[in-house]
Amino acid sequence: MEGPGQEAYEERMRRSLDPEGYEDPGIKGSHLSLGEMSRAGTGAASPPGAWRARAEELSPWRQYLPGRRGCYDLDGRRRAAGAPPGQARGQPPSVTDVDLEAAGSRRHISRRDTHEGYVELHELVMDRTKELCWMEAGHWLKLEEDFKEAGHWGQPHLSFLTYRSLLEIRRALAKGAVLLDVEATSLAAIAHVLIDQMIYEGQIKPHDREDILRTLLLQHKHPSEAESVGTLLPAQLQRSGTGRAETEQPLLREQQPLEMRRLAGAEQCPSGATRPLLPEKIPEDAEATLVLVGCAAFLEQPTLAFVRLKAAVALDAVLEVPLPVRFLFVVLGPDTPHISYHEIGRAVATMMSERVFRRDAYLAEGRQDLLRGVEDFLEASIVLPPTETPSEQLLRGLMPLQHELLRRRYQPPQKASGEGFLKDLGLEGPVPEDDDPLRRTGRPFGGLVRDIRRRYPKYLSDIKDALNPQCLAAVIFIYFAALSPAITFGGLLGEKTKGMMGVSELLVSTCVQCVLFSLLSAQPLLVVGFSGPLLVFEEAFYSFCSSNGMEYIVGRVWIGFWLILLVLVVVACEGSFLVRYLSRYTQEIFSFLISLIFIFETFSKLVTIFSHHPLQRQYDVQATLSPAVPQPNTALLSLVLMAGTFFLAFFLRKFKNSAFLPGRARRLIGDFGVPISIFIMALVDFFIKDTYTQKLSVPRGLEVTNASARGWFINPMGLNTEFPIWMMFASVVPALLVFILIFLETQITTLIVSKPERKLVKGSGFHLDLLLIVAMGGLAALFGMPWLSATTVRTITHANALTVMSKSSAPGEKAQILEVKEQRISGFLVAVLIGVSILMEPILKYIPLAVLFGIFLYMGVTSLFGIQLFDRILLLLMPPKYHPSEPYVTRVKTWRMHLFTFTQIIVLVLLWVVKSTPASLALPFVLILTVPLRRFLLPKIFQDIELKCLDADDAVVTFEEAEGRDVYDEVQMPS
Repeated sequence: MEGPGQEAYEERMRRSLDPEGYEDPGIKGSHLSLGEMSRAGTGAASPPGAWRARAEELSPWRQYLPGRRGCYDLDGRRRAAGAPPGQARGQPPSVTDVDLEAAGSRRHISRRDTHEGYVELHELVMDRTKELCWMEAGHWLKLEEDFKEAGHWGQPHLSFLTYRSLLEIRRALAKGAVLLDVEATSLAAIAHVLIDQMIYEGQIKPHDREDILRTLLLQHKHPSEAESVGTLLPAQLQRSGTGRAETEQPLLREQQPLEMRRLAGAEQCPSGATRPLLPEKIPEDAEATLVLVGCAAFLEQPTLAFVRLKAAVALDAVLEVPLPVRFLFVVLGPDTPHISYHEIGRAVATMMSERVFRRDAYLAEGRQDLLRGVEDFLEASIVLPPTETPSEQLLRGLMPLQHELLRRRYQPPQKASGEGFLKDLGLEGPVPEDDDPLRRTGRPFGGLVRDIRRRYPKYLSDIKDALNPQCLAAVIFIYFAALSPAITFGGLLGEKTKGMMGVSELLVSTCVQCVLFSLLSAQPLLVVGFSGPLLVFEEAFYSFCSSNGMEYIVGRVWIGFWLILLVLVVVACEGSFLVRYLSRYTQEIFSFLISLIFIFETFSKLVTIFSHHPLQRQYDVQATLSPAVPQPNTALLSLVLMAGTFFLAFFLRKFKNSAFLPGRARRLIGDFGVPISIFIMALVDFFIKDTYTQKLSVPRGLEVTNASARGWFINPMGLNTEFPIWMMFASVVPALLVFILIFLETQITTLIVSKPERKLVKGSGFHLDLLLIVAMGGLAALFGMPWLSATTVRTITHANALTVMSKSSAPGEKAQILEVKEQRISGFLVAVLIGVSILMEPILKYIPLAVLFGIFLYMGVTSLFGIQLFDRILLLLMPPKYHPSEPYVTRVKTWRMHLFTFTQIIVLVLLWVVKSTPASLALPFVLILTVPLRRFLLPKIFQDIELKCLDADDAVVTFEEAEGRDVYDEVQMPS
């Protein structure tokens, strides 16, 4: 292999030892001249096998040629290992991987920064002018996007790979060229170093150097409606000088497997739709991977080359987005019927888009590290056997296996080397014990002091963090979210207590307590308000006082005094830790009971309306309206208003997660579904003027609901009659019941909003918040106002409204939380606006009570959807083959699951019986008995693994609601 062509080749081999030489403008310019390369490659053809002989002659240069890491180590400096023949004095030598392995040395794996990845796959095709070029076939930003033949980008989708393509990558990588930490700043420089390494390792012949170099430096194009991989013919590279031009050898178009087309192209954009701007989705610090695949007829076998640059380099006119390239894959090989280079390229791109393999590529010290990364990728992959296309139901059976494989992949035993990576995945270990707000200190009021010390130093930031437009938007949204339940519960409370407390008292109580709570609390994201369990208690206590001839409003004052004493005792003993013993078993029974009470009370009120205004042929219609006289059409209109409000609110909730209208408009309509429903149905009633319906009773201004029966201050000794002394002390019993209800709702709500997935950084204060809520409620009773608790739905909605999600997320991937605006101003402003709403009497008096009954029914029904007990009751009516693939179904025998459900149903029936008797005040006591039942009796009946599946706290934190799921699926108590 003698001649000027060979001399030029040897000279380039020597230059490859000095990669910095490519920075010289003169040398760089010589390498960019493809014409000169072509002329240099037209020397005499070498006989077969001559290139191998010449390679043996160059064996003294072996240790100085690029190996798997080449002459580019992790520090970017050469290692001394002697001097080659003819080396100039002072030239820095290098050490290859081969020499390191021969010496038995191991390089210390240094930590290096990893980045988010963006991958582009380019295929060698023939354009419309019969010229070769690289055409983008797809790109990956965690998910795959490919260009459809219809002329638009498809929806992001999972990459479904062929098993053979993964095996080909494993086989080719074991023999291919691997260059790590190459110092190059242009595609030409990378190509020269890469080709030298491929020639040295015998993957290509020296006289093919110019053809491959010319190919690697071809123009890169991106698909459009006129040209794309789907409309152009793939090209087959021919050796120059054979008398056949490259453009004379197009390949038959590779047919993507039918299953692949169905899976990858199931979701398509409408014709002519424009794709989202890709740069907006890519993280700022992302680095790109370029994958080049194509056919070369003169190659004997497929070859793979992997290049990792020491520093990411921006390559001009290569990628579709302006990102620096860190990795380069080149896959070339002969055209064979058993190998699809398109699928191999897709497999390579998918691997580089997967974060664990990409991390392995960043940290790899040699070929073996990359091979181990491929093997780990294969171990976490699932292969479907060649059977008939499985149904969606059968494919769901793969999910438990996939979750287990991912758990092993993301949580390796070597935790020390991957803590930072696991933290990025959100899989870091539990918080240290010192950060546990429920840990007992063993000192009186120790938990309260710790809450104050943890939270109050951040008070100034609570004010500064509110200076954000998102907080203002949250104020408007939460105002309506809190006002609707306040009006609803206020109207119903007036009905239950015969006007002793109503809308006016509830609005004032909500305003005052929310202002104080937002200023003094440890977790100002909590929204304080009235809730269903408290309404049930108020009704029961009013019935008890009425039947025993005692003043209900005075009895509440003594309950308030005992509440203050109870909360002081519990906080002093750090009793908030008891919330740990409230399992899902108890919470679901209670929430199911409250939902049933909501639904039952709605229809009970409707039946009452029909009994007072029955349907009959003739009515005694008088000129002056008298509600005591049956009125025509009143019952039917009340039914229409109640059902209309319920179905409209329910539809708007479903509409929020539908496919109609843009997402922001959908969420806006869905979030305001309840006030929209109230407004529409009240408007319907307003225009029907000749039919009577009972309206909401709202006093003017700051007047109490029933000014003839009470004022704003309640005398503890009695208003009209002297309050019994024995009842002053006996009030500790109903006070304990109220305390249990407030404790349950407040602490469970705090647990939900403090989940690690929400990434709150300022902490919560279980003891301080409980003390504030109960103490304020106790004092509120002295003024005849309702006591309040933390409300779960409104709190979660408040936290979601203040959560800042990332905009640069991968297509089809859930957005990540950037921060949560933990501040006090939004809650303060919402409280002030609710207080101003007291002056809305001219508007509120037009709301029919039947509309509020519809909202009452809506709250009861929607609360059922987040209760696993309700799902398991429905499973009693389903054949086992239709049961969902949930752990409590798949890992527990069906009859054992039903037995667990029956235990909850029995307790539920017992609670309903207690609620329906004069002993209804004892309802919370009976509920608390389910705690020892769950902890001591059920473990004797069920195995530990069964209880973990049936009683697991697996409520998914919901930020951006998907179809069929919203915040109610996370809530375990109706509020």
